[in-house]
Amino acid sequence: MTRIVVKVGGAVASSVAKQILDLATDCCEVCVVHGAGPQISEEMRRRGLAVEFVGGRRVTSPQALEVVRDSFAAVNAALCETIGPRAVPLFGDRIGLAAQHVPELGLVGDPLSCRPAAIEAALAEGLIPVVAPLAQGPLNVNADEAASALAIGLGAERILFLTDVPGLMLDGSVVTAIGTGAAEGLLDADELEGGIVPKLRAAVTAAKLGVRAEIGETAVVA
Repeated sequence: MTRIVVKVGGAVASSVAKQILDLATDCCEVCVVHGAGPQISEEMRRRGLAVEFVGGRRVTSPQALEVVRDSFAAVNAALCETIGPRAVPLFGDRIGLAAQHVPELGLVGDPLSCRPAAIEAALAEGLIPVVAPLAQGPLNVNADEAASALAIGLGAERILFLTDVPGLMLDGSVVTAIGTGAAEGLLDADELEGGIVPKLRAAVTAAKLGVRAEIGETAVVA
């Protein structure tokens, strides 16, 4: 049985159910991890809270964490509804998703690889766990990094990042494949910005540990 982790960006959460269901066949187990970036930023601005990112990760105050949880809950419910009865809504902080606190970013953590029993139980029953990326604490963790940590911990063969861009873009074109060394070079040189930074970093981490990693049309290979 092949095991896949699919990371769904908040911007595309309402339109990816068919792709997820197409992957979740009799010979493939699928675990979904979703973000809610646009929804969180919009609600924070509505509540008069500052929106700040460092290295693609959201600076998270206690007030912002309330927005994060509310936004995750809304996206999780909507995504589960579009996937259908096989979807199992899960919140990371309630199922044992662990993270190392990063105090300079507020209530933020670096997710640690783990194998939550609730996810394993859902997969064993032929269901599709849909995970909101909060960690124990609670701590806000980047959804891309959470997906990578879960892919490693769950022993997944593949991680697929579904986003609102076709893949890694360089000089206006989609990169079909990039090695982990070249990807790390781009990251270290600060040649990228925005949401692709944590996605590429997460894909590199997974690829170096033997997980086939793809950001849209871009394969990240060890």
